[in-house]
Amino acid sequence: MRQAHAASRVPGAALAPLIIPGIAEDGSLYPLEKMEAHRSGALHLAVSVFIMSDDALLVQQRAAGKYHCGGLWANTCCSHPAWGEAPADSAHRRLYEELGLNARLRACNVLDYAADVTNGLREHERVHIFRGEVDRETLRLALNPDEVSAVRWMTRAELQQAARTSPEQFAPWFRIYLERWNELGL
Repeated sequence: MRQAHAASRVPGAALAPLIIPGIAEDGSLYPLEKMEAHRSGALHLAVSVFIMSDDALLVQQRAAGKYHCGGLWANTCCSHPAWGEAPADSAHRRLYEELGLNARLRACNVLDYAADVTNGLREHERVHIFRGEVDRETLRLALNPDEVSAVRWMTRAELQQAARTSPEQFAPWFRIYLERWNELGL
């Protein structure tokens, strides 16, 4: 199933813009078109999922055709809740849509960050962090090639070393997460 913003299942039908929760200065939520949020750098809600197996994190390489940061490595799954969708529901939905994975998720923390991403876009997110535990020996994934080109397991130490030596291979928010690891609540 594609994202909830599909206008129609008719071949060739255009996708309606995804409306996500923007965050006003007073903390209230308002509907905001996703691409406008990224063009303007407006604060908005997001989710980030970290699927662990013992001390290793499942990381994904974003599909080359993504609207920003294509081909870069990131945590297991990142997305935005649709307007009216709870962060936990968004995390479960996108984990399944991107990786074909259903997993129990635990809410860990909420943190804000801002980062310039590729194609002149900016992330400014209040991100809800979720963690899931799986057995990597029995895990079966069904990667959506429009979203993910590859996955691999890496420990925190391996990731932090790789991000220091080759930062250009990692999505900007993921480099922030690696620097602020203790704040994630994992």
